[in-house]
Amino acid sequence: MKRVVALIPARSGSKGVPNKNVRPLGGYPLLAWSIAACHKAATIHRTIVSTDSPDYAALAQQLGGEAPFLRPAALSGDRATDREFIVHALDWLAARGEEPDYVVHIRPTTPLRDPRLIDEAVCAFKGSTAATALRSVHEMPESAYKTFEIAASGQLKRLGSENTALDAANDARQQFPKTYQANGYVDVLSTAFIRKTALIHGDHVLPFITPPVVEVDTEDDLAHLEFQLAGAPEIARQLFA
Repeated sequence: MKRVVALIPARSGSKGVPNKNVRPLGGYPLLAWSIAACHKAATIHRTIVSTDSPDYAALAQQLGGEAPFLRPAALSGDRATDREFIVHALDWLAARGEEPDYVVHIRPTTPLRDPRLIDEAVCAFKGSTAATALRSVHEMPESAYKTFEIAASGQLKRLGSENTALDAANDARQQFPKTYQANGYVDVLSTAFIRKTALIHGDHVLPFITPPVVEVDTEDDLAHLEFQLAGAPEIARQLFA
C-alpha cells in the first residue's frame, strides 16, 4: 500500500499575526483545524507537524498530531522555502525507514477544510499518470488580466505587458480568461519526483479547484473567519464532533 503522510508547517516566527498558527479560531487553536481535517481524511496515514517551537510541538501532540522532530532555525525564517522543510521532513523519515510515497502539504493558515476534498485531491493525484504534483486553487473573482502594474515611468500598465493603454481592461469580466489563485487548501506531492528532481511541483501540476477560502495573513482575516464560523457552525462540528 502506498503511504500518504500529511505534513503541516507551523513555524513560530510569524510577524504579521504573531503566533498565528496557535491563535484561537472558533474556540480551537488554528493548528487544530488542520490536524482535525487530516484525521478525518481517509487517505491520510500519518499527520506530522513540522515546527521549530517546542511549545508548538507539544500542542500538536496534545491535538493528536505527531511532532517527532524540531525544524532547524535555518529552515524556519521568513525566507525559508516549502521545498526545504519538506525535504527536511522526508530525510528524517527516510533515515528511519518511514519515507512515504506521497506528501500532502496542509497549511494551517487555510483552516476551514472539508476532509472529503482532501481525499478527492489525493485520489485525483494518485489516478494521474502524468502529473508531477497537485495544487489547490480557487477562481479569482476578478480575472488577473484586468489587473495592473506600475510602469517604471510611473503610470499604470496592464499586468505582464508594456502596454499602458488601459481602455481594454474595462471590458466585461466575462470577456477575459478565468484565472486562479493558489489557496493552501491541499497540495499533493510525489516523494519519488522530489527525490529525482529536487523540485516539489514540477511542470505538470494538476489543478484541484476548491471553493474560495480565506487564508490568515492579517488580524482582519481571523475576524472574517470568526464571522464565517458564526454563520456556519456546522463547519466546526464536522471536524471536532
